[in-house]
Amino acid sequence: MRTIDRILIVQTAFLGDVVLTIPLIQVVRQFFAFSKIDLVVLPRAADLVRTHPDVHQVIEYDKRGQDKGIAGFLRLLRQIRSHKYGLAIVPHRSLRSALLVSLAGIPIRIGFDNSTGRWLYSKTVRYRQDLHEIERNISLLEALGIHHHSRELPKLYPTPPDVQRIDKLLFDLEVSHPSNMIAIAPGTIWNTKRWLKERYAELAAHLAEDRYEVILIGGEEDKPLCREIKEMSGSSRVYSAAGLLSTLQSAELIRRCKLLISNDSAPLHFAVAVGTPVVAIFGATVPEFGFAPYGKHDTVVETLGLSCRPCSIHGGNKCPIKTFECMKAITVEKVHRRVEEVLERSASLLGR
Repeated sequence: MRTIDRILIVQTAFLGDVVLTIPLIQVVRQFFAFSKIDLVVLPRAADLVRTHPDVHQVIEYDKRGQDKGIAGFLRLLRQIRSHKYGLAIVPHRSLRSALLVSLAGIPIRIGFDNSTGRWLYSKTVRYRQDLHEIERNISLLEALGIHHHSRELPKLYPTPPDVQRIDKLLFDLEVSHPSNMIAIAPGTIWNTKRWLKERYAELAAHLAEDRYEVILIGGEEDKPLCREIKEMSGSSRVYSAAGLLSTLQSAELIRRCKLLISNDSAPLHFAVAVGTPVVAIFGATVPEFGFAPYGKHDTVVETLGLSCRPCSIHGGNKCPIKTFECMKAITVEKVHRRVEEVLERSASLLGR
């Protein structure tokens, strides 16, 4: 088993899901030291994992763009077949992912027992609701008799050019004290997972008054939101880097910050992967789904005791009962207090 020459891992979900798959890759490397580990991801996630030392090759699959449809799937299938993989591990639970590894003729194919294409796998593992997603993904190795119980954090590897890009960004933004930064990631594609922009602005203003440099981060789609929050804060210590950075550059920026404040979205997993403490704000979703920040000293702010929560596993565009109480009940004071607690804990751990 451990002489398998090439291993394929398929994860074509969101950016955060790819980061949460990295610990699986790292554990596979521990048990298959001489195998080549390849990874199928969406193009947006490719740069995030391309520099990881445990990944041999990143295979991009633009399933919503140029590879959309049967022709794109067949191109990918031909590529996968040509590598003659001996083992496929598929944390993604779609039928398409199961079809890919099955039609590619990979002899050992492992997926979850609740995957849409579970009958296409040669081995399945029970999808456990009581585990964090990192632990769930690693549990797929139980199909090979591998039981890994130690805590495995994801790791990201920004390059020297990424480091230089952040140096230039902080210079261009005229950040006064880059050693005293806090990052805020206010965006998410699901509206019910987004804390109110007015409260993010008020929190940013409070943190600026506390003498922190507040950096708003996000993708191109988050630029208007971050610009508005910056303007609403009314502070010269609040800056927006939204739409200016690649995924790995964003990770490097987060690495330099004392703390990240985020919705239930990909940046919180970036922070875990670079060792930055997280204060995560959860609304429509709950930590029990397994996607909470995984760092030892990370924390979640949420509204407990609501019968309507969670309303779905991903969140949605509108609150189903039109109250949005899960987010409205989370005050600026509560989040600010939690930020102070995490900063105090992390400072004491560093001996400051």
